[in-house]
Amino acid sequence: MKETSVLCLLFLISLLSCTTNQARLTVSPSSSQFFKLDFVSLSCEEDDSSAGWTLRRNTTEGQRTPCGDGWGKPAGSKKSSCNISYMYPLDSGVYWCESREGPISNMVNLTVTGGSVILQSPVLPVMEGDDVTLLCKTKTTPSNLPAAFYKDGSLIRKQPTGHMTIQHVSRSDEGLYKCDISGHGESPSSWITVTGDTLTCLCFCSFQHSQCDDNLMTVFALF
Repeated sequence: MKETSVLCLLFLISLLSCTTNQARLTVSPSSSQFFKLDFVSLSCEEDDSSAGWTLRRNTTEGQRTPCGDGWGKPAGSKKSSCNISYMYPLDSGVYWCESREGPISNMVNLTVTGGSVILQSPVLPVMEGDDVTLLCKTKTTPSNLPAAFYKDGSLIRKQPTGHMTIQHVSRSDEGLYKCDISGHGESPSSWITVTGDTLTCLCFCSFQHSQCDDNLMTVFALF
């Protein structure tokens, strides 16, 4: 509950401070789920480099901790880029960019699993009308194994090659997705957000909690 309260506070700050000069947090590889020991690079794409953007995160290990403070390593001299050489389940949490003046970027929820299956899905919200491809993959075997895909706990379909494309997504496609590969296991769940706006303030719920506050899974459009 403490983490949820902090996320609520960060959401209110982001809603009040959204501007066109915000940074945007990007993740490479572009996925919301990772295997244990995977490498991940995080970067604040800045409109205003003088704002002094810093990467921060909330996990079960700490709140609002900046890159380099017990996790990750700044890429070069700038605190706006951060590399995590070996991801662990304790690195699961919410990540964002924050400037010296207070405004924050979009938040992204990253999940690290010690299991054998992950679902690769968009990190950032997808635009209405776009096609979205989900990939169900294992850590050690080929990524073209048959997989079952679920939305909000219900089976959508089974695919023979481990990937599923949702064509021309709409708001009704928003939800909690996961996948399952027979004989290997089930992936964690990830939320997919669909937006019809090019400029949004975003807040993502951390699925480390059994119950998520609906407000933390809402996309508020500015325009």
